[in-house]
Amino acid sequence: MTIEHVRAVCRSNWEYRGIDDASVREMLAELTAHLEDAAAAGRTPQDVVGPDVRAFAASWARARMPLHRRALRMAAMVPFVVGGLLLVSHLLHRTTVVDIDAGRLAFWLSIGVVTVVLELRRGTIGFGKGWIVALVVGLPVLFVTERLFGEETLFLLPLWVSALLTLPGIGYLVAERRRVPRPEES
Repeated sequence: MTIEHVRAVCRSNWEYRGIDDASVREMLAELTAHLEDAAAAGRTPQDVVGPDVRAFAASWARARMPLHRRALRMAAMVPFVVGGLLLVSHLLHRTTVVDIDAGRLAFWLSIGVVTVVLELRRGTIGFGKGWIVALVVGLPVLFVTERLFGEETLFLLPLWVSALLTLPGIGYLVAERRRVPRPEES
């Protein structure tokens, strides 16, 4: 195991978990300093990070973004995603009121659960594989629930409620965007 290997595994893990580029660079610089100091003292990279580099990187990432911050992010992002899906539904059906039946409710709940699980596991849901997994889980739940309970309307959801659900996520995204330094500032 070389210093370059440890750095590559850690970088990959941290980027996968959604840690911003500036933090990744800072963490890599700190890790490199520790690894070089250990090498100068005659120790191997494995002595510094332990036998499982991925576990080391994951624990450092969790320390960088603790559970309470991830929970706050989830509390903002899950309603944002649901509100966004509802807004798309309003747009596609060209209506100011969406009918909520058992199938739709189960679909959104399953997507919310998958989002929370991925968030807790990875630190971020991302816009790639995470959403594919959420849809792969959500769509069968939708079809099974509709088959079991039918398509009877449980309640009507007005457009303003859908828009209101997106507000916490928008606020969080704006705050997150302001926190990340621009390339010319780095």
